[in-house]
Amino acid sequence: MIRATNLTRRFGSLTALDHLNLEVGRGEIFCLVGPDGAGKSTTVRLMCGLLDATEGEAWVADHNVAREPDAVKDRIGYMAQRFGLYADLTVAENMAFYGDLFGVVGAERETLTARLLRMTRMEPFGARQAGKLSGGMKQKLALMCTLLHHPEVLFLDEPTNGVDPVSRRDFWAILYQLVKDGMTVFVTTAYLDEAERANRVGLIDRGRLIRCDAPAKLRTSLEESCWEVKVSDRRAAREVLARTAGVVSAEPAGDSLHVFLAPGVTLDNVVGLGERAVRRIEPSLEDVFIALIRKEEAGRK
Repeated sequence: MIRATNLTRRFGSLTALDHLNLEVGRGEIFCLVGPDGAGKSTTVRLMCGLLDATEGEAWVADHNVAREPDAVKDRIGYMAQRFGLYADLTVAENMAFYGDLFGVVGAERETLTARLLRMTRMEPFGARQAGKLSGGMKQKLALMCTLLHHPEVLFLDEPTNGVDPVSRRDFWAILYQLVKDGMTVFVTTAYLDEAERANRVGLIDRGRLIRCDAPAKLRTSLEESCWEVKVSDRRAAREVLARTAGVVSAEPAGDSLHVFLAPGVTLDNVVGLGERAVRRIEPSLEDVFIALIRKEEAGRK
């Protein structure tokens, strides 16, 4: 349903997206994860036809984004980072307005509106002004308006940024239902715990896709081993480890450090760590992402 071939976008001397190659299948939740400025929003805007590519091509629902923009826009839903609805209109009025824009009227609109309100548990708030909704409710309203024209592919750009944990959980429950009904979802986020819920995850940094796979496979994809290291002085230990050959990364994690070691490397003879408690662990997706970024940075030096 989504395909990018060497998709690139430059802004002057800045390469925001660097030769992205990617495919997303029908009925899949694909999550693009990366820090601020990594190229996530640029990717979504290119795939929705809101930006022109500097190089490469993108296809959505079997249509070329550059050559068939109207056909693509008829088949997608796009939800931007910022709440873009009318704050002085009620929930019901916003949905009616967007229904008019999409040409969804009469009994069809009434049926679809009622279904969306039930799905999002927003039925009690139909008469409330959008500007008086909580952050999570605003995102649900934006999603409902995006879904009014039955899109085949849904693009969501950091939809739960700044939203409370309960609302984030509810939002993902809605996405699972949409996928169950046959929709394809492409979502960007900076939350690694959210990425665990997707079918596949793409890790992007500085405009480059550095790894792409199912979350479980990504956690076991590195040849380096991951260790939990507990010491009395984490800052001093981290500085020592940064100078130690074979240490790929050493990052704070709660009251310990998560340390990635190259094959064959141990901490047994490292001087300066002091008393330590060391055990091997399975890394989280966040651990893997940080280790991959550190390897990329080391490769550029």
